[in-house]
Amino acid sequence: MTNAVVNPTAAAPPPTRHASGQGNASRVADLIAQLLIALGEDPGREGLAGTPDRVAAWWGDFLSPDTSPRANCFTESHLSGQLVVVGGISVWSLCEHHILPMNLQVAAGYVPDGEVVGLSKFGRIAQRHAGRLQVQERFTRRVAEEITDVIGREDVAVAVRGTHLCMSMRGVRMEGARTTSVHAGGCFRNDAVLSQQFLTIVGGQWEAM
Repeated sequence: MTNAVVNPTAAAPPPTRHASGQGNASRVADLIAQLLIALGEDPGREGLAGTPDRVAAWWGDFLSPDTSPRANCFTESHLSGQLVVVGGISVWSLCEHHILPMNLQVAAGYVPDGEVVGLSKFGRIAQRHAGRLQVQERFTRRVAEEITDVIGREDVAVAVRGTHLCMSMRGVRMEGARTTSVHAGGCFRNDAVLSQQFLTIVGGQWEAM
């Protein structure tokens, strides 16, 4: 089962403020302990001893801001007009509606105009936006917007295929459901042939995974 969302146009809200850091770790651990008690568990029993601290440490690590350098472009004056697609990027994020994990498979495409982007930077951009409470549509848009900012042009397309535990573990419990979101700008929006070429390449990458 696949749900497709193409080019969401609603303005993206500001980034979620991270609630991580050493000062909050003990408070988060206390809240986790209270949650276990509310669920009928004993946070002091063997097996759960230390769990609140471990969970708090995980939250602090997952929601910590990504401080890696922003992507750089490299001059390649002879490379212009060709399609570049970087796929195979897999990141985990958290659904902000149920705080359950979602796995996001990301593919990004752009058309160089005398400059190219270091390939590893696409993965870092995806990680930067995944490490927060999120929805897939907003994630797709923000990844595309940062790549657009890096290359200085709107000739960017980003496709994301997501598996959401909030859909497979609760509610309708559809384990095979996938959600696909696409943000296309510049020549990808205006050139149907180029857009179809991008989607064909991405589809082939996803089938091979």
